[in-house]
Order: sequence, then structure tokens, then C-alpha cells
Amino acid sequence: MGVADLADYPWDAVAPYAARARAHAGGIVDLSIGSPVDETPEVVAAALRTATDAHAYPQTMGTAALRAAIVDWYARRRGVTGLTPDHVLPTVGSKELVALLPLLLGLGPGDVVVHPRAAYPTYEVGARLVGATSVASDDPAEWPEATRLAWVNSPGNPDGRVLGVDALRGAVSRARELGAVLASDECYAELGWEAPWDAEPIPSALDARVTGADLDGVLSVYSLSKQSNLAGYRAAFLAGDPAIVARLLTARKHLGLMLPAPVQAAMVAALGDDGHVAAQRELYRHRREILKPALEAAGFRIDGSEAGLYLWATEGRDAWESLDRLAAIGILAGPGHFYGTHFPQHVRLSLTAPDERVAAAAARLRAGS
Repeated sequence: MGVADLADYPWDAVAPYAARARAHAGGIVDLSIGSPVDETPEVVAAALRTATDAHAYPQTMGTAALRAAIVDWYARRRGVTGLTPDHVLPTVGSKELVALLPLLLGLGPGDVVVHPRAAYPTYEVGARLVGATSVASDDPAEWPEATRLAWVNSPGNPDGRVLGVDALRGAVSRARELGAVLASDECYAELGWEAPWDAEPIPSALDARVTGADLDGVLSVYSLSKQSNLAGYRAAFLAGDPAIVARLLTARKHLGLMLPAPVQAAMVAALGDDGHVAAQRELYRHRREILKPALEAAGFRIDGSEAGLYLWATEGRDAWESLDRLAAIGILAGPGHFYGTHFPQHVRLSLTAPDERVAAAAARLRAGS
């Protein structure tokens, strides 16, 4: 198994529906991919401009300022204290880390990679890349004995499901029983909408209530793409077990996986400024409050979606049929088929569209045209 053996990129199958949506008289409302549309905060852009004289090679481990900013951010925003610079590592976006982690950990044939039942497809891609077996399961008790890497995703993509402290503790405990690494994808943790997550922080797998203040075998993965509109910068990081972080750092040095120096400077600025994150969260909250009731009025049921960047919706028929219905009124969504075999009747709709486009989608859903 290798890169050449991977299946065609799944989003190519959406092209005919995109074409139909673009033909709508009012134009397309693209709620499919989830790429940020709002401006990068000025505090971040200014830091990038200041750092453009990047004549030397950047550090794979990240600058001292960046590692300190990541440590401080975990303490301030995620309630994870006791980290040091040896516990953290920047990555070139989070997707490459998700895809490459089985390789960087030395997994191969005979090993199992577990991921959620409703899952971002790159978890499975990473397993297939090294010839490992991927297993979709939300119940740690079901994880096979051969599990060597277990992914949890909270808040989930696509379903917006949040794992509380007890659920995360159970996942960490089971991973340790199996001798597996527990990797927690937490990229939407600043976007909590429904109680209790509208009022209290979404917990990290590194929380002492989860780990017992022992980070052995546990990693947290985070991205600034969503909270800071930095998707185009490829700005992300991981934190956790320092022994694993050291192994990953060595491998990444050999592979040349290092963030450009201006991006590292931009990340320091983004991690140190909570104001722009709060402002961005309110933009997404406003869009959600417009789109969710319109979908429900049009006959969709919203499942999960208590946090995160998406609405996970079903009208009780095959997702491709729902996609076609939405495309007819100029709305493009993502089919549940892309997120595993367990949710063929769901579609995913992103909150990443300008206010005017979200309002247009809501009006069309209510009018049916």
C-alpha cells in the first residue's frame, strides 16, 4: 500500500452538484468544504508582514517564542497546565499530521488504527498509507487488541459531537490497556454552541481530570485554521507525551516538515490574542442561528452539532438525494458517505460562508426554491 494506491479524492464526486448549484439564478451558496471566508485578523497579518525577511531555514521544533505561546495557550484556553516546550510541536496544518502520524509512529500491516464512526476521512487514509487496518468505533470497549493508534475527535467533524471528561478518560484508559497512542483531534474546541459547551470550556484529552496528570501515550492536535482564519497559512500544532513528541520531532527533521518562519511568527500573535477568536466565534454563532432553523423548517433533523463548524443534518433519505435537492435551490453540501459507512442519510453543511450567502440559503430553504 502506498500513496499511488489511494482512492480518487472523494470531493471530485460532488462536482456535478456544484455545477447545478452554480446555475441557480441567485448564485451558489457553498456550504460544502468549510474553508474560512472571513479575513485573517490584522494582529496576525501584521506579525506576518514584520517577519517576511526569512532568509534562514526555520526550526522544525518551532521558535522558542512559538513553543512558549503554545504552552501558554493550553494553560489559558484549555485548562492544561504543566506543559513545557518539550511537550509541544508545530505542524504544517493538522491534516498532514493526521495523515502521517501512523507512518511517523512506525505502524504497519497487522496494526489497527481506530477512528470515530462519523469521521474525517484522513484518519483512514493514514492507516491505509502504511498498510494498517482502520476500524470505526465510538466505544473504547470495542477497540481491538491490535490497536496501536486511536483517534478521538471532539468536537467532531462532521457531527459536532463533544466528548466530556468521563468519555475522554475512558478512551485514554482503554488506549493505555492496549499499549496504543491516543490522539485527540480538537481543532474546533473554541466553537461550543449548546449547553453546557456554550458556557464552559470543551475539555482536552490532556486535561488532568482525563489523564490523571500523566501524559503518557496521549497527544492533542490543534489547528488555527478555524478560530483564527489561518487555513491558508497551514498553522497547527500538537502537544502531549514528551517522549512521543521527541520521536515525532526527529522524524519530521529528517522529512523536512517545518513551518515557514513568517507563519511561526503569525502563530505567536494569533495564540496570544483572544479577542479575535471571540469575534470569529460570534460570526459563526450568528450564521448558525440563521441556518439551523431554516434547515429544520425545510424538513431536516439536526443531529449532534452541539459544537464545531458544521450542521449534521438528515431528511431520512440517501445523502445524494438530499444533495441533489439542495443543489436545485443553489446550496452545496457534503454527503455523509464521505465520512464513513454509518451515516448514508446525512449531509454536512458548513458555517463558513458570508452572512449574505447564509441568509440566502435560509431564504431558499424556507421558500423551497
